[in-house]
Amino acid sequence: MALLVDTSKRSDQEELMDDFSIGGDYLRDVLDKLENINRWLGGNLVTVNSLKKVLKNHDKSKEFVIADIGCGHGDILRDVAKFGRKNGYRFKLLGIDANPTAIEYAKELSTEFTELTFIVEDIFSDAFKNREFDIVLATLFFHHFKEKPLVSFLKDTLKHTKKAIIVNDLHRHKLAYYLFKLLSVFIKNKMIIHDGLISVLRSFKREDLIRMSNKLNRKPQISWKWAFRFQWIITK
Repeated sequence: MALLVDTSKRSDQEELMDDFSIGGDYLRDVLDKLENINRWLGGNLVTVNSLKKVLKNHDKSKEFVIADIGCGHGDILRDVAKFGRKNGYRFKLLGIDANPTAIEYAKELSTEFTELTFIVEDIFSDAFKNREFDIVLATLFFHHFKEKPLVSFLKDTLKHTKKAIIVNDLHRHKLAYYLFKLLSVFIKNKMIIHDGLISVLRSFKREDLIRMSNKLNRKPQISWKWAFRFQWIITK
């Protein structure tokens, strides 16, 4: 990485995590450490609080089908399940990831949550396009995609999503990059350090999200959250 980082445009650099053949105990360690980092920085709460906002004043007797795409080892959905139980919601939760090791680990960690199901699936596949959801969650996931295929995916997914797509992703900012670089001193995992810095450079500025909202013909619903996150809610 260059000493003076340029955040004017999204980077095309690839993350190691994009290689779905990576597995074993190493990937499990990566997923565990990422969860700890996100909890420490309050990132998971951005998704849960967004869900609260979307579900406000909705009938709790109705079952809500919620999918988490790029779910990793399922930490977000376990948080959603706990929120649902505590607040009297009926949730049917589906975690989707293209990495078999991540899905296997998610199942192992979620045996106490009968409302959760995890599957290995490509979100660009016909199988995914034939599914119906009330809400789709995407946490730290969309920055892995270039804008054109991402907008195309969102347009298609809105067709079979009844209420909203909730996006929780990184803010592309020089300070975010250098803060993570400082934090990486305490991270004992080279993959997290490598991918974390690239993730910031591949992520979004507010104008990116506004531009994509306009392409979707949706009014932008974008809020900045600590630590350098954007909450982007795309409603029907």
